[in-house]
Amino acid sequence: MALNRPIGEALARAIADKTGYAFQDVRLLETALTHSSAAKAKANNERLEFLGDRVLGLVVADMLFARFPDAREGEIAPRFNALVDARTCSEVGLELDLEHEIRADAALKARSRGSGGNYLADAVEALIAAIYIDGGLDAARRFILRCWEPRIDTVVAKPPNPKSELQEWIARTSDARPEYVIDRREGPDHQPVFTVSVRVAGFEPSTGTGGSRRAAEEAAAAALLVREGVWSAEGTSR
Repeated sequence: MALNRPIGEALARAIADKTGYAFQDVRLLETALTHSSAAKAKANNERLEFLGDRVLGLVVADMLFARFPDAREGEIAPRFNALVDARTCSEVGLELDLEHEIRADAALKARSRGSGGNYLADAVEALIAAIYIDGGLDAARRFILRCWEPRIDTVVAKPPNPKSELQEWIARTSDARPEYVIDRREGPDHQPVFTVSVRVAGFEPSTGTGGSRRAAEEAAAAALLVREGVWSAEGTSR
């Protein structure tokens, strides 16, 4: 079967068109766009993702500091959290149409196609790191501002954290604490599916599934909040 994903100079040209940055080190770019689930990959983007997260945080913090000179820390922190959140990074990846350039497990990409996902967010952060290494902080800053600055006034708060909200809701009426229990772990190591139950004294347990233990715990907490009428079905407080 023919390879539809561009490689080498073709990949560099495609990314230059999408990001405005032309890579000198094409191998670095290929690594940035290689997920840990990719079959037979000699290197993946996990280390670059770690670095890119920090570069993104620095540039976004600087952007907010300049944009809101009179705002207190408590006012700009929610914007910062939202702008560097994985959901926002995934949205940027979708806007750049990076799905076609990322090397990852085919089933993982198919499951997330059109809706983003952690693998896409990881690639965006790794791409930021690769631009930083290849072209310096100014190049990385230009790319980040290009994609994140338009969001500065539209993204105001990080999406609700169901685990925190469940804890706060319970604390208003009792001393009980949510207990999360892994019921099942299925699938291969690079693409696991967790099923988790959340148990709170005085309430029926709720379950949730996700690609990580944390995601499954959040899904279980959200299910309990919806069932008890604290959240609407859309995941917002009533």
